[in-house]
Amino acid sequence: MKTKYIYYKISAFTFGILICAISFTGCKKMLDTAPDNRAELDSPDKVSQLLTSAYPGSDYITFCESMSDNAGDRGYKTTSNNALLNDNPYRFIDLSSPDDGSADMYWASNYNAIAAANQALQTCNNAKNPADYSAYKGEALIARAYAHFMLVSLFAKTYDPATAATDLGIPYVTEPEKTLYKSYERKTVAYVYDMIEKDLTEGIPLLNDNAYKVPAYRFTKAAAHAFASRFYLFKKQYDKVTEHANLTFPTGIADNLRPWNSTYLGLTDAGKAAIYTNTSEKANLLLATTGSSWSGNWQKFRYGLNSTLQKQIYSASNVANGSWANQAVGYGSSGEMMGINKWRRNFVYITTQIGNNYIYIPLFSAEEVLFNKAEAAVMQGNNAVAIADLNTYLSTRIKDYTSAKNDLTEAKVTAFYKTGDVKQALINTILDFKRIEFMQEGLRWFDILRYKLPVVHIDEDKKEFSLKPDDLRRVLQIPQTAQTAGELPANPR
Repeated sequence: MKTKYIYYKISAFTFGILICAISFTGCKKMLDTAPDNRAELDSPDKVSQLLTSAYPGSDYITFCESMSDNAGDRGYKTTSNNALLNDNPYRFIDLSSPDDGSADMYWASNYNAIAAANQALQTCNNAKNPADYSAYKGEALIARAYAHFMLVSLFAKTYDPATAATDLGIPYVTEPEKTLYKSYERKTVAYVYDMIEKDLTEGIPLLNDNAYKVPAYRFTKAAAHAFASRFYLFKKQYDKVTEHANLTFPTGIADNLRPWNSTYLGLTDAGKAAIYTNTSEKANLLLATTGSSWSGNWQKFRYGLNSTLQKQIYSASNVANGSWANQAVGYGSSGEMMGINKWRRNFVYITTQIGNNYIYIPLFSAEEVLFNKAEAAVMQGNNAVAIADLNTYLSTRIKDYTSAKNDLTEAKVTAFYKTGDVKQALINTILDFKRIEFMQEGLRWFDILRYKLPVVHIDEDKKEFSLKPDDLRRVLQIPQTAQTAGELPANPR
């Protein structure tokens, strides 16, 4: 696990939702105390160390998977101590929690990351030798943009060109926090997107992959372009999606996809977990180590991928007319705890009996870039390009793949989805492939938001919880402590 160094002061807006257990006087005294000598950011190396804290330190998988249509009732009592982290999102009920895997903690970890990025930027901008800090300035700008992007995607309405100028966004913080209590403003989604784009376009040219000892955990040029391809997909600027996807892999993407139907196919569970989030895996463009309730609990949670969903998603006939190599399987005696054991996990002990779970997460991957590029091609009417990319993907995912049997065509996708609309059939194909590829990684939720897909959950009492396309609960609630400390208005319910 990579070490994180925290050098900066944070305001109550960020710190308050970490559920500080000490009094106001104690907090103020702590914040007024000079940090140790590591806090003297007087070299590029120290700024680089600081920037290891500019990435979110908590996972979004736990609540995103529970809210999505990847979750169903597994029929057994939750054995996890963190049952509410699974139960409340499954029922689309707001949950106030300081635990990793909660929306509150994810909010806090992103603003904590932003605070680190802003402290680094201040040092880079004030340096007497700015050229020496250039690469880290670029990284800080991209990291700041990413954290804000994830926040606006989850805690505000999904970007819509028709309403973004009036939809309430999230605070875009651009300065180091120097006061305990500070008010923040929720400007519009359009404003937040403009600021993200500004940071992205300024930051990417400054990046230097040679500045990092372990590039897989930092925003390299490839990872930054991958992020840009996601950002512009949300913004519906498809020409820029294509541009940045191509810049991610200038020599082609095929050799960077995970070899599921060859190398991975013969691996044990332990082998898959060891390689899936390893820095040696070329598909991983940006990895993160985050505090997580997911890795130790996904099999224990009552609501998750069950046998019914597994059959619908993986085992039923599919548009590729083949069998998936990256197949979710069952664990436990019930046969209902389905999944793919992708996760490397660290448990860091505080004492001999208690500690914290950490999980390695791929924030960006080659597969996502391929799907972003394919979707952009469909939206631009370049169906042949999209189909070629999707067939490249299938060549690494279908067991005993042959082009003649498994490759897609326009006729094949329209027949499978029973529509004469080729565009819609190809979008359905991409969404279905992504659902399989990123199972239990949380990314399905973002496609549900973008395409306003309905979600229906049934609990153990056969009670139905429905999330319709315009349901206000699709937007996560601003944490109560941020509403109080930052004077932020709540999202409507």
